[in-house]
Amino acid sequence: MAPETPGHGPGGGNQTQETLSNLLQETRRFEPPADLAAAANVTASAYDEAQRDRLAFWERAAERLSWADRWDTTLEWNPPFAKWFVGGRLNVAYNCVDRHVEAGNGGKVAYHWEGEPEGDSRTITYSDLQREVSKAANALLELGVRKGDRVAIYLPMIPELPISMLACARIGAVHSVVFGGFSATALKNRIDDADAKVVITADGGYRRNAPSALKPTVDEAVAECPQVEHVLVVRRTGQEVGATDRDVWWHDLVDRQSDQHTPEAHDAEDPLYILYTSGTTGKPKGILHTGGGYLTQTAWTHQAVFDLKPETDIYWCTADIGWVTGHSYIVYGPLANGATSVIYEGTPDTPHRGRFWEIVQKYKITLLYTAPTAIRTFMKWGDDIPAKFDMSSLRVLGSVGEPINPEAYVWYREHIGGNRCPVVDTWWQTETGAIMISPLPGVTAAKPGAAMRPLPGISADVVDDQGNSVPNGGGGFLVVREPWPAMLRTIWGDDQRYIDTYWSRFEGMYFPGDGAKRDEDGDLWLLGRVDDVMLVSGHNISTTEVESALVSHPKVAEAAVVGATDPVTGQAIVSFVILRGSAEESDDIGAELRAHVAKTLGPIAKPRQILVVPELPKTRSGKIMRRLLRDVAENRSLGDVTTLTDSSVMNLISEKLPSAKSED
Repeated sequence: MAPETPGHGPGGGNQTQETLSNLLQETRRFEPPADLAAAANVTASAYDEAQRDRLAFWERAAERLSWADRWDTTLEWNPPFAKWFVGGRLNVAYNCVDRHVEAGNGGKVAYHWEGEPEGDSRTITYSDLQREVSKAANALLELGVRKGDRVAIYLPMIPELPISMLACARIGAVHSVVFGGFSATALKNRIDDADAKVVITADGGYRRNAPSALKPTVDEAVAECPQVEHVLVVRRTGQEVGATDRDVWWHDLVDRQSDQHTPEAHDAEDPLYILYTSGTTGKPKGILHTGGGYLTQTAWTHQAVFDLKPETDIYWCTADIGWVTGHSYIVYGPLANGATSVIYEGTPDTPHRGRFWEIVQKYKITLLYTAPTAIRTFMKWGDDIPAKFDMSSLRVLGSVGEPINPEAYVWYREHIGGNRCPVVDTWWQTETGAIMISPLPGVTAAKPGAAMRPLPGISADVVDDQGNSVPNGGGGFLVVREPWPAMLRTIWGDDQRYIDTYWSRFEGMYFPGDGAKRDEDGDLWLLGRVDDVMLVSGHNISTTEVESALVSHPKVAEAAVVGATDPVTGQAIVSFVILRGSAEESDDIGAELRAHVAKTLGPIAKPRQILVVPELPKTRSGKIMRRLLRDVAENRSLGDVTTLTDSSVMNLISEKLPSAKSED
């Protein structure tokens, strides 16, 4: 099923060229720091270079890797199916590990691992990583895993997670990492779809100061998966776990293996991994990535967007490796570049709300990559918490996961980056594999909230419903016009679904399902999923812009906005807001916030209702579940809440509904 477009939703109408009203104006600019710009890895010339010859540009990016055999053809494009670096052969794990050891950098730290219980940490050098990945590869071979076999990985944020992924890549097996918060049913569906023969898990992990069991979920899932031959179990918490005849302890099997393993080269287009993302039909979509093009673009973008200097930088991406951000920017991109990274097992508020900043201070982190939802949470907790820690080591800040609203951007820059660090707001997806649209920290005069320009070598555009580019100042649909190296190759086992989902809306163009606008300077602003667009009195208004207007009020820490059916306007705007720690709820807060939105965006965007709530419904990856909020706003029974971090949040929100203020 193709992604829903705004005109097909509740209250939708025919899309015109004015697909999205361009309401939010932003005049602030932040120039690159002079010292960073002077020594930047990538300068403005990269745009010209890629413009002149896009394929030659990506060839040079690929040459940063080590290839056993050079490719014959850079791109074979049979729309919508791409093959990059055809005929080339390489080993992804060799590129991420062994070549750095061979270059004399074996003693360099690959990962500083920080467990959630304080004092629980490990330092893993590239030589350590080479030994551990070789042992894990030998263990998988002993379990009968061969090239092309699928291995499901369901682990907490512990070093064995990247080690398992690299071991699969080393022997040519295809890994399918499933986020450790998913239910047994979700895990079973993913194991079945990939036809995985081995599952790697742990007894549990630590979450909010307590062991959180994983093995019982795996036992429940695997009981219905007869194709699974072995379950390899890491001992992390020491919890009691049930045993089956399929189970093998990691310490019994892996620890006794030889630490020598010779990696073999694999075809650039051999599958590297499957990563599942939720689908509109309910059946998860297995996004397939292959080795050569994916590693080329993740390595190049990591080096360019963060201005990575591997000799001196300490890099921390706070995502979970169960999501694509962790695959590309904790494992493959940083390791291919020989970077030193931090991995943290736990939550930002355990054992206290300054834990992230304590980690920045401890490791003298220079490059930080986190999500807008986390940034808004830190805003809610108060400016005084980060102020207690020394974060002078930071030099570049990144944002990922959803559009960042301008006020969160400015807060992040000021309170975390000390008003000196550029913020790179990155747009990309599980499907794109690597960053597509982002400022370059040494080049771009950044605007708070804008993803700015497509990276060199990327042909992104904003089009109207006919597929024509919108002029500056216009809004519409984000598309990618040309293939890119890290793009998904298909949906695992379902080429037709791949075509229907991503390539059917606009002829010859990839449509990710996101709305965007192009401002008067030609810079891009992402406006979220097109099914999060509200049609109010004939105006298509993005939830992102209204949420940004609300968060720009000094009393608001976070906001979620939905459209609810309205007999007069078609849809009306209903807003759910969390107040900042210092702000207090009052009878006139609704009127105050409605007036603020009207002043910021115009009267058309004024919410019908403002509900002050203690928390918002979020998935375990931090995304707001607006579907559930629409159910509340329209007094419907709630849909499926199993993917929420905390399903009790919906009860608290529903209790608030009768007190919601609705004004003319």
